[in-house]
Amino acid sequence: MAERGDPIRIGVRELRGNLGDYLRQVRLGARFVIVSRGEPVAELGAPSQASEEFKPRQGGLLKGQIWIADDFDEWPEGFVEAMEDGPIEPAP
Repeated sequence: MAERGDPIRIGVRELRGNLGDYLRQVRLGARFVIVSRGEPVAELGAPSQASEEFKPRQGGLLKGQIWIADDFDEWPEGFVEAMEDGPIEPAP
């Protein structure tokens, strides 16, 4: 298992084949640099605790600000027939 400290370099194929193992190590604090053909392309590590983007969303924030028209799920006359039986390309 990887120790905390400098990230360990792993190849894309290795990561793909053992993703579950690497994610378990990340949960324990390990960090990895993913390389493709010897070039670093990504980092794999736990998110920072202070990161705003990982906070769960709160439901209902837009309550009362969004509405759906009463007829939103009604098809215009002839639409379904045109989709099922109509020409694939418009007539010239």
